[in-house]
Order: sequence, then C-alpha cells, then structure tokens
Amino acid sequence: MPNATQPSADSSAHSHVVALCGGVGAARFLRGLVLQTPPDRLTAIVNTGDDREFYGVHVAPDVDIVTYSLAGMVNEKLGYGLTGDTFQLIDRLEKLGHEAWFRLGDQDFAHCLHRTLRLRDGHGLAEISQSLAHALGVSPRILPMSESPCPTLVDLDNGTTLHFEEYMIREGAPDSVKAIDLSAAAQAKPGPGVLEAIAHASTILFCPSNPVVSIGPILAVPGIREAILQSEAPRIAISPIVGGAPIKGPASQLLRGIDVEVSALGVARHYREIIDGYVLDERDAALEEEIAQLGLATRVTDSIMVSPEAASRLAAVTLELADSLR
Repeated sequence: MPNATQPSADSSAHSHVVALCGGVGAARFLRGLVLQTPPDRLTAIVNTGDDREFYGVHVAPDVDIVTYSLAGMVNEKLGYGLTGDTFQLIDRLEKLGHEAWFRLGDQDFAHCLHRTLRLRDGHGLAEISQSLAHALGVSPRILPMSESPCPTLVDLDNGTTLHFEEYMIREGAPDSVKAIDLSAAAQAKPGPGVLEAIAHASTILFCPSNPVVSIGPILAVPGIREAILQSEAPRIAISPIVGGAPIKGPASQLLRGIDVEVSALGVARHYREIIDGYVLDERDAALEEEIAQLGLATRVTDSIMVSPEAASRLAAVTLELADSLR
C-alpha cells in the first residue's frame, strides 16, 4: 500500500481523477485522496443543490466544506465552517429579531459575501469558486455542478415541501420523507468545465457522500450522467453506509424516501448502472458476494475516516480497484 503521505507510485495512471462530491463524507475522503494522487490532477465536481441565500449572501455549503477541508481550515467539531471562526454577526442578527437557525461564522460570511459581490459583478460561480480555492491554497480544481439555481427540495408526508437546508438544519431531518425533488437540477446546464473534466478523466470516483442529495443532484443535471456512462475510465463508488447506517447526516431518511434499502448493498444497487466498482466497509463484508453478483468489482476495507491518514488508506484501496479495471 502506498505511504499515507505520498502519492501512489503509479500516480501516472491517475492523470486526471474526477470525484463527484458533496458534504462531509466527500470532504474527508478528498483529504486522503490528495495524499494518493497529485492534487493538480484532481477535479472535484461539487453538488450545488444545497446552495441558498442566507442573510443576503449566496451560501454554497458543499463547495465551501470541500474547499475548507482541502485547505485544512474546516471546523472539525462542527463538521462545517472554519476552525476558530466567531459568530458575532449571526448572534447580533438574532438579537435584532432575525431567524438564525443557519449558523454562519464571521469569516465564512465574508467568503459568502465575496461570492455574492463577484456574482453581482457578472463573474460565474465556477470562476469564483476556483479563485477562492486558490486564495486558500487549494490545488485541486473545484467545479460547481452547475451555475444555474438547482435547489434540492424535500417533500414530506404532511404535504410540506422544504429546501434541503430547511429540512436538515431547521427541522432536524424528520423521517417523514415522501420524495426528493431534483427538478431544478434536471432543467439546469452543467457548469463550465464539468463535461470536459469527465471526458478527460482517467478515473471517476463517487465519494462516500449522500447518494440522494449530494450525488443525486449532480447526476440529475442533463449531460453529466451521460458523460459518465460514455467515459472509458473506471468508475468507482465508495459506500456511505456502514453497518446499515450512514456515518453522518440524514441518508437513512432520504434513501427510504426514494425506496432504496439503507445498506451498502442498497446503495450498490442504486449505483449499479453507472459504476464498475464498489468499495465497502469491512463491517459489511458479508454483503460483498451479493454486490459482486450485481456485476461490480469490489474491495472491502476499513472506510471510517477518523483521520487524513485513514482517508488516505481508503483512497489507496479505491485507486487500486480502479487500476485493476484498466
């Protein structure tokens, strides 16, 4: 296995790694991936279905958590935002009577205000995201899945429809999910560079992100799924479900909402038409044979990313599986 702090000796095989990303799982995995493949050969295509305006600024939660994690700046305790950030602005707004359920730190707010001002000046979201990443010392290319508004909506059994951030943060991710509405993403255009990155990929990875609201919106954007299916690159997914439950987030509620079994096997079935290989956790080793019967190459490993070194070992196994399919 490659050293956890050095790119794979066969990194030439990974001349252009494309990773579909969203949320904490992707952010943690990418910290390990950049230890296994040259960062300047990595492109992260990031979900923007969570994007929304808060307090007058454009917030891009998944783009930001990926950027902050790769910059080594993410608040590990909270799982989002910037380490050491303060919350004076949001606290003051709350005292003035504003709803403050979305906790945006002061430095984080500055980055979102920067994004908002640049958007008003006519710059695109992809350009802004890459310039902010560069300013924070991030080498991988970060591409929003689309520059069009693509809000992910959650329909509940009581007839209520919520933006995903409202569902997850304000309402606490209730179980009563009836359906997921990705219609906005389905009418959007791929962001600049997205289809080109996929076309030139040597490896395509589905990060251990929520399949429904992180990876799902990316695949819903017209042209992206088709480009992945047309690619000759190995396409590998890492299971976000370990021992029948997600490591973090509301994947259980959302998978059940689209009638997908909450298990490593259920997610493998969900992805089977678009992937070639699947990495699952050792706690789910008993499911490997059934997953292999779906026609997928498999690897079993410890997928709990308790540190960048653990994430690096997971990335090494994932890339080795990709290499075996070339």
